[in-house]
Amino acid sequence: MDTNKESNSYTIKVIPSGEGKVKSVRLPVTLLKYGLGSLAVLGLLFVGALSFAVYASFTAKSGSAEINDLRSVNSIQQEQLLQLSKKANALQDEMDQLTSLEADLRRQSGMAPASDEGSGGDGTHDGQGGPYTEPDLGNVREALSQVERKIAVRKESLQSLQKEIKARQEAMGTVVAGGFTIQSITVPSIWPCKGDVSSPYGLRWGGSDFHPGIDIANDMGTPIVATADGVVEVAGWNSGGYGNMVDIDHGNGLMTRYGHASQVVVTAGQYVKRGQIIAYMGSTGFSTGPHCHYEVHVNGQVVNPATYL
Repeated sequence: MDTNKESNSYTIKVIPSGEGKVKSVRLPVTLLKYGLGSLAVLGLLFVGALSFAVYASFTAKSGSAEINDLRSVNSIQQEQLLQLSKKANALQDEMDQLTSLEADLRRQSGMAPASDEGSGGDGTHDGQGGPYTEPDLGNVREALSQVERKIAVRKESLQSLQKEIKARQEAMGTVVAGGFTIQSITVPSIWPCKGDVSSPYGLRWGGSDFHPGIDIANDMGTPIVATADGVVEVAGWNSGGYGNMVDIDHGNGLMTRYGHASQVVVTAGQYVKRGQIIAYMGSTGFSTGPHCHYEVHVNGQVVNPATYL
């Protein structure tokens, strides 16, 4: 390549390997500089584009892998949250059952209802509604907090019930000796008469009537005895359906009632002992046949006599 300084150009000669004619190409310096500059720019652009393509491909693959990992973690967390939600719901159901059980124990033993026991219904209705909401960390945490509060309330209530029962046992003179329970003679503990239980305590006649005692049926004139020591409060006719009736006060909030007798053989104010005859079976008052209607009252509230038999 020869340089022509006067014309400010370069001459490129092409010499063939054989006997061919030599060819010359003259290039201006300015054109040559622009050409080389363009090639350099194109080279830089190519390298940049290639680098960006490689970077973008790597970033896309990395981002896709990260998204898949996040989705997998989120799916696991959702499953764990669902299982936790189910456990919280199961705990809540168990707490409700425990609350119901305590309420039954209080009613059967004549204790006052728990302070947190609402009026409620009879449990025969099950209507539900409201919007469907997926469990999340917030509402599951609230559900668990609610169960914790219920546990604290239930624990306190059960401790109170335990104290009340212990106090009642002490008042009744109940002691434990040698593995045997010994009760005071003023606690009802025997059957008031012989016979068959013709109507138990509780709901009867298809739920249309609540029976506050038990009916023990036998022949007319069967002896009726006091089930514990006490003082006769009422002895005679009752116009409320009991017919000839005897009420005995045993102290410590305990009272027993004997109804529908054919004859009463004690008087009000008389002290009687356990097993002493107080009346004879009949069918007076609201009655369909000879029987003894027997009730046990604790602090003015009727309870199941079966507890004392």
